[in-house]
Amino acid sequence: MNFSQKDIQQIEEKGLSVEQIEEQIEIFKRGNVALDIQAAATVWDGIFFYSEQEKYEYISYYEKQKDQLEIIKFVPASGAATRMFQDLQVFLEEFKPKMESLPEYLKRTNNKNLKLFFDNIEKLPFYKRALNNARENQPGFDELNRYSRKLLLVQTILYSHGLGLSNYPKGLVPFHDYTNYVATAFEEHLYEAAKYAEVNGEARLHFTISEEHKEKFEAEFDDIKSRAVKKTGIAFKVSYSFQDPKTDTIAVDENNEPFRTKDGELFFRPGGHGALIENLNNQKADLIFIKNIDNVVVASKLDEVAEYKKMLAGKLLKVQELCFSYLNSLETQKPSEKNIQGILQFIENELFYTFPEDFDDLSEENKIQQLKSRLNRPLRICGMVKNEGEPGGGPFLLKMKNGEHSIQIIEGAQIDKNDPLQKQIAKNSTHFNPVDLICGLRNYKGEAFDLTEFVDSETCFITSKTIDGKVIKALELPGLWNGAMAKWNSVFVEVPLSTFNPVKTVMDLLKPSHQPT
Repeated sequence: MNFSQKDIQQIEEKGLSVEQIEEQIEIFKRGNVALDIQAAATVWDGIFFYSEQEKYEYISYYEKQKDQLEIIKFVPASGAATRMFQDLQVFLEEFKPKMESLPEYLKRTNNKNLKLFFDNIEKLPFYKRALNNARENQPGFDELNRYSRKLLLVQTILYSHGLGLSNYPKGLVPFHDYTNYVATAFEEHLYEAAKYAEVNGEARLHFTISEEHKEKFEAEFDDIKSRAVKKTGIAFKVSYSFQDPKTDTIAVDENNEPFRTKDGELFFRPGGHGALIENLNNQKADLIFIKNIDNVVVASKLDEVAEYKKMLAGKLLKVQELCFSYLNSLETQKPSEKNIQGILQFIENELFYTFPEDFDDLSEENKIQQLKSRLNRPLRICGMVKNEGEPGGGPFLLKMKNGEHSIQIIEGAQIDKNDPLQKQIAKNSTHFNPVDLICGLRNYKGEAFDLTEFVDSETCFITSKTIDGKVIKALELPGLWNGAMAKWNSVFVEVPLSTFNPVKTVMDLLKPSHQPT
């Protein structure tokens, strides 16, 4: 690949090398690596389910230990609210008020989401602000007919002359109206952290955000801090980080040639949420809760969410304790064949991992090394909810190239849709990953793992995008809870759908989980 001096300068300014870009282009030429999916993970075959009694036993186990741990809540929050308001953007582009009325437009397009929006606009948490803004900026607003008022309210909600919410980071969009105050998703994460991630009166939260929005987040925290402290009795320590430009990936055209902008420059895209493994790696903690910025609930539903978070954390501590115990015994004493078989059983039954078939042929020394290598890894406990139509990654049992079998969270783009068997297995999936993770990031000696050593680089995947009307290929780095954690030890546990309440569109704010009672 021949790059000009200008290209090389652009590449190096991102902290990348020409060799890295050439490697990325080779991936485009190679195409996605097909995964060998053996089965969809289901309850008791890859996914654990616990009774109420067991749930409270895990909660108790966590609560007894948490004040001796360093705990952080890690929240990916770099997403903009643009997609959240996409239906409204399309509506404003298509609707011609001089040619048809709003009811006629809704009837013609049969857009049920828009009808839901307009029928319930008064229930949105930013309705009052939008109404006041429209009255101030539009003379005679109250004299307009109700459909014209609603059209102006949409424009006020979205655009900079009004609230400008479509250009906000999603974390700072008002989510819940409690009458005496309105809470953003950012604020709700503070209250949630106070319920399960507090240690000795302090809750630590880390948000990954776009650098351009840092001042807005800091201002929001300054505005709500005293209220959050007063409501919870907890002190909050909040930090931020940004996705490193060196994790950007080059885009190519349909011929796998570097795509260029109208100015002739190379075109780079953010490498997806998998790039955040670097941000996670920089956190110093025993235990980290991971949850997306838009997955929050109103205060009245928070206790149930917190209970299941603590249950998952208790499960992690129990599994981790066993891993550490086995590792210490393997290091300090010569295990018997019975001990080795007991550890193998734990790995197979608890971590759903099986060694290649030639494991039994290894020498005792090599068996011990294999067991230590398998146990001495970052550990994650992942909540899984039943698939009832909501999007999300799926849990599957995979066969790896070296013959080992392990449990993984897979993106849809990683499944070979041209293989009928793989397609059928994917269709049989019963659960999905709502990004509900508890992570143990230290080893049995108390040392922090280098998380970059446990990434499966082959699980990056290629997607198709459109830029200025032209089709391009984009390269997504191994996803944060997919390939970036592929070499971790994983345990999947079923949690109720009520713990998953994402706001993907503005209409989601009208669901009961986002309506204060």
